[in-house]
Amino acid sequence: MIMDKNIDIVSIGDELLIGQVINSNASWMGQNRMLAIADTREAILNTLEDCANKARVVLITGGLGPTKDDLTKDVACEFFGSKLVLNTEVRNHVANFFEKRGFDLTKLNYWQAMVPDNCQVIPNAVGTAPGMYFEKDNVHYLFMPGVPMEMKYIMQSWAIPFFKEVCNPKAYVEKTVLTHGMGESFLADKIADWENNLPDYFSLAYLPSPGRVRLRISARGENQEVLQKELELQIEKLKQNLGNLFYGYNDDTLEEVVGKLLLKHNATLSTAESCTGGLIAHKITTIPGSSKYFKGSVVAYANEIKERVLNVKAADLEEYGAVSEQVVLQMADNVQNIYKTDYALAVSGIAGPDGGSEEKPVGTVWIALAGSDKVVARKFLFGGERVRNIDWAYQSALNMLRLELL
Repeated sequence: MIMDKNIDIVSIGDELLIGQVINSNASWMGQNRMLAIADTREAILNTLEDCANKARVVLITGGLGPTKDDLTKDVACEFFGSKLVLNTEVRNHVANFFEKRGFDLTKLNYWQAMVPDNCQVIPNAVGTAPGMYFEKDNVHYLFMPGVPMEMKYIMQSWAIPFFKEVCNPKAYVEKTVLTHGMGESFLADKIADWENNLPDYFSLAYLPSPGRVRLRISARGENQEVLQKELELQIEKLKQNLGNLFYGYNDDTLEEVVGKLLLKHNATLSTAESCTGGLIAHKITTIPGSSKYFKGSVVAYANEIKERVLNVKAADLEEYGAVSEQVVLQMADNVQNIYKTDYALAVSGIAGPDGGSEEKPVGTVWIALAGSDKVVARKFLFGGERVRNIDWAYQSALNMLRLELL
């Protein structure tokens, strides 16, 4: 990401202003002055004029599509004194893009190849709308698609290398440490001594979310290599404080980490899921090569499936209920026997918003892990929000397995 106080980030789209779409592009690009504006000529033009007086670099996303509400290219022509012309390279790219997917090039798609005649066209290999770069009065402007994947491609392949050379910013390093199993306030207490001894040019940000806390460590200085070495040294000290709470860096996921551990141990896994509805299996199979260690899953949402497919005792379902230690232990043990795997995970819980009781409130989840010689279960109390509870349950299940494999 680019981090500089002289950068403005402009996100164009009514959907951002009304909260229909989360502005993930701005958060990904960095902590600078961020503006979300409407899809109108006046809003776009006024914002460009305002940025021209305050910023050295202006990064604009959105409004480059082919529909009538996408006005960014027209307004850019007005602001930069240009006109739209056909770019044959972009036209050929768009035609090939749709041909590979079995679609003909329409008039709307053809519009993607129309660009201002005084811009530098930035290739977009993962989409159809190209980026557009302008320089005016010593201010740099980069227009990018609003689709996050396409914006990130242009930023990483062109913008970051280009602006590092042109703007010669201060050296900047960052790394995000991922933790699971402790809330933000407790974690802050645990690493307080380490945090208090960070050099003055270092910053620490706590980024909590259900089931995990990300710790972003960053630093600015004059020498990139020196900063990087100091960053790695500080992270090693942090990991010593964290112990098994640490599970990865940056964009690592629990399913990816667990997959690597299973491969390392040459072990296999199966799952039996109730309240997570197959989410654990889905997450595991998003990792390339997961077929080497993941054998299958039983989504036993109804009690009759728990009984008939997973051989859970009807008497235990009646006496203890589906969300119980007794039931989840049987789910894990029996799915392990069905698939003949080294490990098995089982989850049963009350995701909400209804179904809870005084004894078992919404957010109660039992998770069991079967290994080579034992089956263990743990009770979790997450909260009252359904989607959050399901997400928390899948992460907690994978974390139980991760800790067992360490």
